[in-house]
Amino acid sequence: MNFLIASSIDPATIQTLCEKHDVICAFGASQEELKALIEDRHVLIFRSGVDINSDVMRCSSGLKALIRAGSGIDNVDLEYVHQHGLKFYRIPEPGAKAVAEMTFAHFLALSRNLLQADRLWRQGKWVKHQLSGFLLTGKTLGVIGVGNIGSLVGQMGSAWGMKVLGYDKDIGSARAAELWDQYRIRLTDFDEVLANADYISLHVPLDDSTRYMFDKDVFSRMKRGGFLVNIARGGVVDEKALYRALTEDQILKGAALDVHEKEGEGNISPLADLPNVILSPHIGSQTIDSQREIGERVLNIVEELASNEIIERKREADTTTARITS
Repeated sequence: MNFLIASSIDPATIQTLCEKHDVICAFGASQEELKALIEDRHVLIFRSGVDINSDVMRCSSGLKALIRAGSGIDNVDLEYVHQHGLKFYRIPEPGAKAVAEMTFAHFLALSRNLLQADRLWRQGKWVKHQLSGFLLTGKTLGVIGVGNIGSLVGQMGSAWGMKVLGYDKDIGSARAAELWDQYRIRLTDFDEVLANADYISLHVPLDDSTRYMFDKDVFSRMKRGGFLVNIARGGVVDEKALYRALTEDQILKGAALDVHEKEGEGNISPLADLPNVILSPHIGSQTIDSQREIGERVLNIVEELASNEIIERKREADTTTARITS
């Protein structure tokens, strides 16, 4: 089969694919380059940061499957995928573990002023008695979006001794009971989370219903003195409103963002000059362990596709033979 890999994935996985298949790697390719390269490809593998729209996909007459080497689906035209009967695979679980741990890395760094402490001590400034922090233990954690990632974050919060509140508009009563029994996450309404959480982490997909979900109005309803971590998608937070909540309105003590409204080389966050903000370049799932596990899952999917391809070819050959002999 012919593969187009539009995003960087586990190198060992790419090497294994190259040994058995025709593979083109096009990391960071433009839309026009993707259109040209996908023409004779059967399978497209991608992550975030690349726009897999209908204009790209329709340039391939033989495209059969897409593999999202992660969880997010905001960068792929699913309507086109469904309309044209393309197989679509997601691999959310391995990255979920890494993103959940990254969320807590942000919580801890914010709570204990780690970046500021590191910077000042590198300058020879001993601020042992000036930098006070906060415990996570005993605080209230609000998890917005309690799916694969959010449920793990809630579980970690419970293990840390936090009271965990969750909000998710798509979860029914059975799943809510399961979240409480297994993870000690109590589902409630959005406003209760805002009013009570000392720490809020965002784990929702980006769509029309979540774009600028956290805007000026929502920040005004939040408990004062808390922390916000966005590790979902950049467009979920209005960064201008967040800037005001951190400065003029002084609603939040700090924030951490792994995802941003504008990402990529050369972009500078409007929050970059704030000392109480941590900014990371969308590396939540970027651990060697998770990417290796995702790579293994990709290879399993490819084996399944290849087996189905062999079966389909044999079926077509048998059908042709039957027609000729009849």
